[in-house]
Parts: sequence; structure tokens; C-alpha cells
Amino acid sequence: MAPLNLFRRRGQDDRGAELIELAIVLPILLLVLAAIVDFGFLFQRWESLTNAAREGARIATLPGYSGTAGGDVETRVRNYLSATGIPGGPAVIPPVTYSTETLPSGKIVSVASVSVSYPADFRYLGPIAALIGGTSQSSIMMRAVSVMRIEGAAGGS
Repeated sequence: MAPLNLFRRRGQDDRGAELIELAIVLPILLLVLAAIVDFGFLFQRWESLTNAAREGARIATLPGYSGTAGGDVETRVRNYLSATGIPGGPAVIPPVTYSTETLPSGKIVSVASVSVSYPADFRYLGPIAALIGGTSQSSIMMRAVSVMRIEGAAGGS
């Protein structure tokens, strides 16, 4: 009867179960943490791009500044991108477009539109993605457009 008692006691022993559960759950938690960090870097880059487009539109609405290719707007956008840690070289900055828009109130206003596109080789989870069938590098095109009203033009403010 003693061996049967030993067998029952051994079946009820759960020492080490926490370690096995940790071994199962830890890789999943690390993968989620890495995805959160990667998304944070992507979001930071997109925010910088949006702010650069906004700075370009702000410069384009000021009197005396050039909105042509290679002009003041492009220089300001590239400087902003460089200041935020994004190299301004590969950014695509088409010339500023000036147009008129009708507000819901019926008022016609002049606006300046600045568009900034940035092709980014973004590594999402790097080598981990290759293990689960993805590629280790993905190229995405981030694009930000900012439209600002030109004060005192085409119908007044």
C-alpha cells in the first residue's frame, strides 16, 4: 500500500508548475512588448513627419517666402526632419500648392497645401518576424499633408 500512497502524492505535487507556465507565456509577452516598442518608434516618426508638414505650411503662408522646389518651405521641412532625428534626404517634398477653398459658411479663402512623403524602411520586430513567416524588413510610405489658410487673401479673413 505504500507504493500506491507515493504514487498519489507524486500526482498531486505541483512544484515547478509556475516555471513551466512562465516558459510558455514569456515569449508571447516579450513579443507583445517588442511590438509596442516598434509601434512607438513608428508613431514618433509619423508625428515628426506631420509636424514637418505643418511647419512647411506655416512658412508657405507667410508673405515673402518661396514655396517652389528647393525654396524656403523645403528647407524648413528638411531642417525640421533633421532636428527630430529623421534624415531629411529621402523625403519627397513636392512644390507647395496654392488654391482657394470655400468654407461651410460660404466664405472663400486662399490656402497653402504642403505635402511631405517619406519612404521608410521600417523593421517591425526584425528577425522575430522572419521566424513566424514574415519578412525582416518592410518598406512603407508615410505621408503627411498640411493645409493652412493664407490670412487676408481672396475674400478676406
